[in-house]
Formats: sequence, C-alpha cells, structure tokens
Amino acid sequence: MTIFVLNPNSSQHVTDGIDHAVDPMRAASPVPIETHTLIEGPPGIETQAHVDGVVAPMLTHCAQLEDRASAFVVACYSDPGLAALREQSAQPVLGIAEASILTAMTLGQRFGIISILSKSIPRHMRYVGAMGVMDRLAGDQPLELGVLDLADQIRTFERLKTVGASLRDTALADVLILGCAGMTAFRTDLEDHLGVPVVEPCQAATAMAIGRVALQKTR
Repeated sequence: MTIFVLNPNSSQHVTDGIDHAVDPMRAASPVPIETHTLIEGPPGIETQAHVDGVVAPMLTHCAQLEDRASAFVVACYSDPGLAALREQSAQPVLGIAEASILTAMTLGQRFGIISILSKSIPRHMRYVGAMGVMDRLAGDQPLELGVLDLADQIRTFERLKTVGASLRDTALADVLILGCAGMTAFRTDLEDHLGVPVVEPCQAATAMAIGRVALQKTR
C-alpha cells in the first residue's frame, strides 16, 4: 500500500520538486510514498479552466491506483477535484491548499499566501471563504510568475523575498504559505531569510496523509 502524491499538471520538473520536498518524510511513513505526474494535464495550472479540466483525468488516474492506495495527495494549490476524489476513493484524500491553511493556523494567528499570479488570488479567496477562515487571512500577494517561470530559481527567490517581506511587514502575516507546488525548493531558505514560519503545502498534506495512515494502522 502506498501514499500517492499526484501532480495534476504535466510538468515533470514540478513533480521532481515535489518528490524532493517529501523525500525526508519517507523515513517517517509507515508505507511508501510515490509521486506521479498527470500527463494529461496542462504544463501549469494557472486558470479556473485548467483546474476544471484536470478533474476527470485525475479521477481516472487515481481509480487505477485505488487498489494500491493508502492515501492520495492532490498536489496543486487549487485542490482540483478534491471533493470528487474523496467521493470516489475509500482512502484518505488530502489537498495541499486545505492542508497548508490548516497547518499555518497551528503556527501563527494570521497567515499570508504567496501566489504565482494575480489571477490566482480570486480562486484562493473563494477557497479560504469556503473554509470559513477569512478572519485568519492576512493577505494574498502574487509573484507574477507562471508555473514554468518558477524554474528560474534566482529570479523566483528574489520575488519570494520581496513578496514575503510585504506580507510580513505590511499585511502583518506571522506565517506564510507557498501557494504553488512549484515553489517547493524555497521553503527553508525563505524561512531563514524572513524569520517567520513558511509552510510548503506538499509537505503539509503529505504529513497529514502519513498521520491518517498511521492512525488507520492502530485500529
């Protein structure tokens, strides 16, 4: 049985980053952790149309893994198809956006989200509102970099430092969330630079999946 961490876009670079981010957690997991790329997905999920378009192929992909699954992690910050996959699967299903917000609220009073693009923010606002935690949100600010742009590590980290400092100093966020699975490489360096906790969503969701699997094994 395995925890499957699924990247719903078709960028192997993003999946490789996710795999690297969760690799230290494998030693703590009672079951193996595998990362998968949804080859039917777009190179980056940047619009509501992208979000909606990956749901059906993602459900098909996960259905093929169901017999081997201990849990699923949907590794896109829009949590595409989260409710549908929970309905389809008998196993725990974690979304990285939901998991990161829940984790952030255990680390500080007001969380800030670092988005990739301005057009991502309305989706995030709908999600935070649906979770009923708008009063804990300090702000959501964009890098104005697309998913594929995040591969430029020097440029991305400079933008992360600028936007993160703005959320910390102007919006008064005391914990930050990296609002895209393509930002996995930057958590530790950004946390050290800004001096506030930084949540990497793939790690947050995978940690919850490990916990759920561990609890099931105690029954």
